[in-house]
Amino acid sequence: MFYLRENMGAEGRAIVFLGSMASIAGLPTGNLYGAAKHGMLGLFRSLYFEGLAEGINMNLIAPWCVDTPIIGVLQRLALFGLPLATVEHVVGAMLQAASCPQFNGNTTVIDADGVLAIPFENFSIASWPGRWSHLDKVLTRAGPYVDADSFTPGTEVQTFLREKCKVLVIGAGGLGCEILANLAMLGFTQISVIDMDTIDVSNLNRQFLFRPKDVGKPKATVAAEFIMNRVPGVTVDAYYGKIQDKDDDYYMQFNIVICGLDSVDARRWMSATLVNLVDPENPESLKPLIDGGTEGFKGQARVMLPTITSCYECSLDMLTPPTAFPICTIANTPRLPEHCIEWASILEWPRVFKDKKVDNDDPEHIQWLFDVARTRAEKYNIEGVTWSLTQGVVKRIIPAIASTNAIVSAACCNEAFKIATSTNPYLSNYMMYTGNESIYTYTFEHQKKPECPVCGGETINIVRPAASTLQEMIDFLLEKQDLQVRRPSFSLDGKNLYLQAPPQLELATRPNLEKTLGELLKSGDVLSVTDAGLPFSLSLSITFE
Repeated sequence: MFYLRENMGAEGRAIVFLGSMASIAGLPTGNLYGAAKHGMLGLFRSLYFEGLAEGINMNLIAPWCVDTPIIGVLQRLALFGLPLATVEHVVGAMLQAASCPQFNGNTTVIDADGVLAIPFENFSIASWPGRWSHLDKVLTRAGPYVDADSFTPGTEVQTFLREKCKVLVIGAGGLGCEILANLAMLGFTQISVIDMDTIDVSNLNRQFLFRPKDVGKPKATVAAEFIMNRVPGVTVDAYYGKIQDKDDDYYMQFNIVICGLDSVDARRWMSATLVNLVDPENPESLKPLIDGGTEGFKGQARVMLPTITSCYECSLDMLTPPTAFPICTIANTPRLPEHCIEWASILEWPRVFKDKKVDNDDPEHIQWLFDVARTRAEKYNIEGVTWSLTQGVVKRIIPAIASTNAIVSAACCNEAFKIATSTNPYLSNYMMYTGNESIYTYTFEHQKKPECPVCGGETINIVRPAASTLQEMIDFLLEKQDLQVRRPSFSLDGKNLYLQAPPQLELATRPNLEKTLGELLKSGDVLSVTDAGLPFSLSLSITFE
């Protein structure tokens, strides 16, 4: 978009080329000089993103921010250590050239070597020459680990990745923001995201797609808009709501599902839903599920092929048990702010609201618990009850670390790329990362459980005393780490033994809680157990001691 003198050397061409980008973007030349002299390609890309953050239309210079030739330009400038005054002079000359009568929108763009590249009228911000050159090195030739029967290099796999492959990202928080950005930069252009949360000011330190002006807005919507504005050609469909709002037809449209959640219940629901989708007669119904999770300096990434590999339910016994406080301490001798919050949640809320359940995602519910817990803390001279701590205790929130999120999300997106393209073998099937004591990673194959209620299909055998009550049976199930039921209801051969809801049926079946198992069933009977938070039922074969 500018003129070059025929006798201008390579260095001069590089200066003019780089100066033109400054004039197009309207960026301070000082920043440009610093990027050229000290940062090479990395800092120049940072300059590009800085321009976007300031509201400058940087799409015109996008080709030079990601393509290889710019490296040579920056190296030349760094070697010559050109003074700022020289760069300013070139920028001034460019601005003057842009205002001359001969300048128009059809002027040809010049590449890093000063060569006429492409007519400006044919330039597309969604697909410029060399945009995916780094990925095409993988997609256009077979690597040493590739399965020749499943991977064919060339345009077919490139087209599928960039035009046809549809990926669903569940969660737009710490992991979700990283996953969305990674997918867009890997060439996925058909992305959807679901999240039921809104942006809180505490999210801004690590969820980098959000800004202070976004506080209070839906995470999914803001994240989608940010990605589409920053990465040309990518479409991100956002849904602000729960994953349970969508039916099977919605999930059937995707090729890959990636979970970046902080909720065990949501993971269980999503895993069970994808297992239930599988139709042996329809291979397209099998949707690979990639799950990422972090806990401070620890994290994991895993690949689940529904009905083929272990599902999320198979690994419940690997979860860290939640911190539990003795009920007597909570009720009578609180010593910690957490004791006061648990008292408000476990004891006071049911007493005041009876059959109404606490909604951990409702700010009004959290505010009520905070107010009640703070009053109790003041009574016992306990300090430290805050709104954020109340939310953390009730939702079992574990502090997140941005770098751990980046590591785990990168692993998840690499697996998505490998599954979509077959360029390399995908993870089989569990990667564990720990960074709390030095750095350690370990990969292993988590086995399916034959008795898994989701993918195993076998009945779970339970041994109980015939004289124990149904209430004691409930307490026993609540303590089993590998089941993790919270509000179980029981039925036997179609007859309801106990229902948690609705209130009328709970009241009608409540007397059975005090009855013994010997009164309600025979040894060897199979109980059907359901939980409102799970999309499946458990089959328990009860054997008397």
